[in-house]
Amino acid sequence: MTQNTDEIWRLVEANQQPMIELSDRIWGMPELCYNEHRSCAEHTAALHEAGFRVTGNVAEIPTAVMGEAGEGGPIIAILGEYDALPGLSQEADVAEPRPLPGDGTGHGCGHNLLGTAAMLAAIAVKDYLAANNLPGRVRYYGCPAEEGGAAKGFMVREGAFDDVDIAISWHPSAFSGVMEPVSLANTRIDFTFIGRSSHAAAAPHLGRSALDAVELMNVGVNYMREHMPSDARVHYAYLDAGGVAPNVVQGRAVVRYLIRARDVLELNRLVARVRKIADGAALMTETTVSTQVISAVSNLMGNKPLEAAMQANLERLGPPPFDDADREVAKKFQATLSAEDISASWRRAGVPERDVPLCDAVIPVDAKPEKMIGSTDVGDVSWKVPTVQARGATYAIGTPGHSWQLTAQGKNAASHKGLVHVAKVMAGTAVDALMKPEVIAAAKAEHAAKMAKTPYICPLPEGAKPALGMSL
Repeated sequence: MTQNTDEIWRLVEANQQPMIELSDRIWGMPELCYNEHRSCAEHTAALHEAGFRVTGNVAEIPTAVMGEAGEGGPIIAILGEYDALPGLSQEADVAEPRPLPGDGTGHGCGHNLLGTAAMLAAIAVKDYLAANNLPGRVRYYGCPAEEGGAAKGFMVREGAFDDVDIAISWHPSAFSGVMEPVSLANTRIDFTFIGRSSHAAAAPHLGRSALDAVELMNVGVNYMREHMPSDARVHYAYLDAGGVAPNVVQGRAVVRYLIRARDVLELNRLVARVRKIADGAALMTETTVSTQVISAVSNLMGNKPLEAAMQANLERLGPPPFDDADREVAKKFQATLSAEDISASWRRAGVPERDVPLCDAVIPVDAKPEKMIGSTDVGDVSWKVPTVQARGATYAIGTPGHSWQLTAQGKNAASHKGLVHVAKVMAGTAVDALMKPEVIAAAKAEHAAKMAKTPYICPLPEGAKPALGMSL
């Protein structure tokens, strides 16, 4: 296995430069949920250039693409993303807030790296299969709208992963290791209240305020927080507060709720309670309320055989080859952070805090990470097929997710080294699975046992469609 692994790693290195350049181009064209048209086009062109058989408009999503290479044998999916976030524009390599001109969008979660490292791994596996005349297929899935759009959930529902044997992915991080398969199921729901406008001074009694209804809903949900599971989360944002004229009773207002829970069953119970609060707010204000589900994702399901295979690759490979110049850059960004930011990063990794600015060791299997849980639409893929994810160290320890500091570090030398390093981890894991049939067999057996105990329930309601053209 050492020889095979070394060969796949050499193939990653042989293809790294075009993927680093692609990552930097994607960083420079940040696009939001379901609007990643240029980014998808760049990934599609790269797949054609690398010799993949390319399928666009996957699951009838214009910014989803799939490239396949190889013949027969197991099918290995490697998942990439390329969507950005609003409000996180930032000049590269500058350790102070300095947004770039434009709409304020930026790659504050590192998805420019995520998609290109995944494609680099897929290219290396393709070349490995061809060079060794081996059966097996590798697929790169370019997945849009992870940030709020649940594209992978729609792709799962439409059958895009039906014939896949295992799936591999990763996410940018401060550390290198196997990602703990823990996340929250969630849903985004828009609540639209309709009332009746009137002159706020001359005829307030004739108005029925939709804004009052939203505010009462928010109060009710805030009181509910004391009486829901401690690991559940509820967030909200005003999409339409009814206008800017205080002398007009607001006849329409819209609030978006993001509701999270440990699993889909608990999520559904929590959503039902939030809906009752919205109905109560409408009743109190004599308004009406309607809802639209924007997205929904499942919690992650882990897979120990695949996690063991990935951990073995990490331990053989070691941490990314950061140098003193990389560490000096990282220190400049750490200087913009609080001690709490840095300590929290170590706690989330589950290892003792040390005075180093960049990852210099692989997270061990016996680490005990603090439960600070987000959500991902990889969760739905993990219920469909055995799935494993890596953490890839690409930025200074302590850098908050969804921050201008993360955007600023998205195209420096350390991020490039991290991109190549995690591509080796994913490609090595894929080759191990292809060369050792017992790995895939064990992964599928564990997955089937979990599914028999708790069958998959798609969290997307009947009739829900991808919110193409949505704004976050």
